[in-house]
Amino acid sequence: MCAAQGVRSPGEGDAFVGADGRRPCVVLANGFGATVDCGLEPYVERFAAAGLDALAFDYRHFGASDGQPRQLLSIQRQLQDYAAAIAFARSLDGVDPDRIVVWGSSYSGGHVVPVAVSDGRVAAVIAQIPAMDGLASLINAARYAGPVHLAKLTLAGLRDPRRQPARQAAGDARGRGASGQRRRHDHSRLRAGLQGNRGPSWRNEVAARIALTAGAYRPGLQAERLPCPMLVQIADRDGVAPPKAAQDAAWRATGRGEVRTYPIGHFDIYTGEPFERAVADQLHFLRRHAGASQDRRMREAQLPGELAS
Repeated sequence: MCAAQGVRSPGEGDAFVGADGRRPCVVLANGFGATVDCGLEPYVERFAAAGLDALAFDYRHFGASDGQPRQLLSIQRQLQDYAAAIAFARSLDGVDPDRIVVWGSSYSGGHVVPVAVSDGRVAAVIAQIPAMDGLASLINAARYAGPVHLAKLTLAGLRDPRRQPARQAAGDARGRGASGQRRRHDHSRLRAGLQGNRGPSWRNEVAARIALTAGAYRPGLQAERLPCPMLVQIADRDGVAPPKAAQDAAWRATGRGEVRTYPIGHFDIYTGEPFERAVADQLHFLRRHAGASQDRRMREAQLPGELAS
């Protein structure tokens, strides 16, 4: 049986420790074809230093996880892997099972919505530069890449399930590119972003069959069913994940969505000042929605007489 592999960093200090001595745990996964070593470690380190447990994992078929064929991006399997990682986090010593935080970036920033809805118990959600609407991304790709590029992706996707060699560079599978100078500029920025965040286990390719289903995947439409608060962090200059789709998902969260915007591109958020701002906003959000005071409020709601005494 295939299984995703993860890395846990225990929290330090007692800032998030609840009345029962347990902490929240942030469960993190990376975006489209990316792995833990592609920019997630700094987030894990910051969460642990602030007092939260952190569990980052690679989806099956990618990075340190097993699964054949390699580089297969299955939306359903990735959602299942998120659920398995949450269940594992809840089983860890010192983790409060009622204060699990689901964290996703880029493609996983969309996953966190259906994951939280299906789980029904997570305490908070963080969606960083999220891909909330595959249809919007497809329209964006059609605008900039043109019909010929999309036709090539579709053809590669049709060949892939028939066991013919069919791999796409992660950037191409997202539909980036255009004609002439604009295409060269967009590809240059995307390539720089991918290369700048790469880790030793990352491969710049995915199985092409994802091109057949990505447009129908619209996780942001489920945001109205979220059982918990959600922080949505949007890059205003995002050329990969359409900002409006993320804004719409926050609006659908019916008062549970909090939005922060940054004047940056899609990949800029992983380093430097954009990273510092993003992680500071995340910690501020978590202190309010997964902190020790939140732990006590949840327990008072469950056992008011017992705690009041």
